[in-house]
Amino acid sequence: MRVICRRTLRDYVESLAGQRDQGAVKAALDAWFHEASRADWGNTADIRTSFATASIIAADRVVFNVKGNDHRLIVAVDFHRRIVWVKWLGSHRDYDRIDARSIEHDG
Repeated sequence: MRVICRRTLRDYVESLAGQRDQGAVKAALDAWFHEASRADWGNTADIRTSFATASIIAADRVVFNVKGNDHRLIVAVDFHRRIVWVKWLGSHRDYDRIDARSIEHDG
């Protein structure tokens, strides 16, 4: 899959500078990016095979747990075009304050 907005992942890790879990979050996001980039997902079931804890919230919208569910990553997936768009990334607390079905990337 082609992952769009990798910069969002990097910027988020940088925003955690000075926090003790910054390295763990970076490692988790790097692992997610590597797995997603190499994946050949044809449907949401394929995503659940790769990421059992992923939450499918719409036909094209998926939420991934990052670093033991401390952080959440929302993506939109176009299975036909083999593209994954990073829509949002933040803490679990911040995730509880947004509408994961409709949030759009703002950067």
